[in-house]
Amino acid sequence: MKHLKAVFGNDTRQFGMIFALIALIVFFQVRTNGLLLTPTNVINLFQGNSYILVLAIGMVLVIIAGHIDLSVGSVAAAVGISVAIAMRDWSLPWGLAILFGLLIGAIIGAWQGFWVAYVGIPAFIVTLAGMLIFRGLNQKIGDSDSIPVPNGYQVIGRGYLPEFGPLTGYNNLTLIIGLALIAAIVTGALRTRRNQRKIGADMAPMWTVVVRLLLICGAILAVTLLFASGRRGTSFPVSGLILGVLVLIYSFVSSRTVIGRHVYAVGGNKHAAELSGVKSKQINFLVMMNMSILAALAGMMFVARSTASGPSDGVNWELDAIAAVFIGGAAVSGGVGTVVGSIVGGLVMAVLNNGMQLLSVGADDTSIIKGLVLLLAVAFDVYNKSQGRPSLIGRLTSGRRDRPAVEQPAPADPARNISETVHTEA
Repeated sequence: MKHLKAVFGNDTRQFGMIFALIALIVFFQVRTNGLLLTPTNVINLFQGNSYILVLAIGMVLVIIAGHIDLSVGSVAAAVGISVAIAMRDWSLPWGLAILFGLLIGAIIGAWQGFWVAYVGIPAFIVTLAGMLIFRGLNQKIGDSDSIPVPNGYQVIGRGYLPEFGPLTGYNNLTLIIGLALIAAIVTGALRTRRNQRKIGADMAPMWTVVVRLLLICGAILAVTLLFASGRRGTSFPVSGLILGVLVLIYSFVSSRTVIGRHVYAVGGNKHAAELSGVKSKQINFLVMMNMSILAALAGMMFVARSTASGPSDGVNWELDAIAAVFIGGAAVSGGVGTVVGSIVGGLVMAVLNNGMQLLSVGADDTSIIKGLVLLLAVAFDVYNKSQGRPSLIGRLTSGRRDRPAVEQPAPADPARNISETVHTEA
């Protein structure tokens, strides 16, 4: 187990969630006699859950900052119906319609962010009101009717990477993207190691780097072949490409930029962050506005996949997004969480839901199981932390069955530097 920790960079939290996802995949692959990992099912699973994963990206930043957003499903529905009407009644080109929808999301986010950041009303109350307001607007604007959208617009929800080049039995563009991603990962890892050697930093043994790269690149290659080998006309979905770009952007912003560090600082200890010069009101405003913009995008992707906007769009989406974030390792109290972790948590819920559908488990039992998974995962993690024991994820990666209690850290001193607050995520 010590070697496993070394291979995964001692990131036990992320390793534990990935382990749980792999365990679920193996379980349902066996129970469904191989149906889970067929190209058609994997493409449909990814395409059918991409909008929830987009919501999870925004929701993890909201939760890291110490808030919660209950309005995302209603915002997505209101934007979806508005864009559909704009294309039908105003003959708005679908490209401009997408920009129009993002603008509506930004305005809604600015409205909610104002009440949270500058008036001081808790986000729970503001977004609860928003959930009611924008659900009503969705039904009022659309007159509780379904509104179809044009074929060009449907690409962002149900489109695939195009076919080109010689017939190889695979989608060539999907293969190229997968191989390019592998090359980028290997190049980045080697460049990082070279820079560490130049500055004389402590480096992990070379064998751990090689094993880690083999595992990551092998997984990417397997997934690439799976998506590329679907029936002709299907491949990696456009919605998945949008999601991938968002993951790269938001992972970079959250971990490598000043704004990202400030979000963690505000969620970890707001008063200490303010004493260190962080403008917490601006941060809270930005995370709320960003959430509504991503909710608008998720709503448009869902409408595009459904080919029409309807009055029931967005129902309970906020619950799925929140569940994905908490299962992905975010802390209820804020200050902890990652974009990649929320995506993994969302995939755990997606695989669980899809696997039970393949096993013909009823919707009522599926809902009960998903609720119990969320409750038990978070409750067990919180209990172990309160007792000074390893978290649930820590237990999954612990090398011994019994470990001494970990001493709890002292309460944060408001005068501490912001960097100490930011790194409470670890």
